[in-house]
Parts: sequence; structure tokens; C-alpha cells
Amino acid sequence: MSAEYFLDTNILVYAFDKSAPKKRAIALSIIQPNTKWAISWQVIQEFASVGLHKFKVPLDLVFFEDFLEQLLWPHCQIFPSHSLYKRAFQLRSETQYRFYDCLIVAAALESGAETLYSEDLQHGRNFGHLRIVNPFLE
Repeated sequence: MSAEYFLDTNILVYAFDKSAPKKRAIALSIIQPNTKWAISWQVIQEFASVGLHKFKVPLDLVFFEDFLEQLLWPHCQIFPSHSLYKRAFQLRSETQYRFYDCLIVAAALESGAETLYSEDLQHGRNFGHLRIVNPFLE
């Protein structure tokens, strides 16, 4: 399954951020279960770290496990591979992005998505068929 869009971790984080209601509403509209979005193993790991350890009120472990099973795993398409790391290193050389950001871009490219939703990367930048979009810009 080719994804229409790929999510950076911050989209999932904002879906749970009650202190930023506008961003939360946007994030929730993006992660609808019946849409063709994708994430990588890295996004799951980063979201788990934030949700279980850095939220003011950490996510309940049982809730997180259910969220993982019901929503995250079905959309997780990209896993570690030699080619993913090679592409990330190439992107790092070309962009000077941090390595973990390069892994996100490489995973988004591998997913076949046309859009990478991220607050952290350069809005409007293209990598071949992939365009970075910050959905929180007004």
C-alpha cells in the first residue's frame, strides 16, 4: 500500500496535546484511521518515548498498547533496512538535517507518500515526489 502522506512524530504528539487545541484539532483530522497515512518504526518509538515519559500526564500503558494495536501498527510501513540508512546518510550529506530527521525523510520517500507532515522540517521543501508540509501554519 502506497501512502498518500507520511507523519512525523510531532503530528501524533499534538493529537494528545490539550494545551494547544488548534494544533490538536489539526493533528486529529490528519490521523483519521480510514485515510492512507503511513509512519515508520522510528515514529512509533519516538511517540512512545514522549507519550509514556514526557507528557505532563503520561499516557496510560494499557491505553498506549491499545492505541498501538488499533491505529499505529496498521499504519506502520517502514522498518529499519540497509537501504533506508544509506538514503538517510545521503540526505544528511545533501541537507545538513539532523540524522533522525533524515531517517524520517528517507522513510517518507520509501513509503511512496507525496506529502510529509512535519512541524520541524522546511515547509514547502521537495525531495523528488515528496513535499514537506507544516499543517500548523496559518
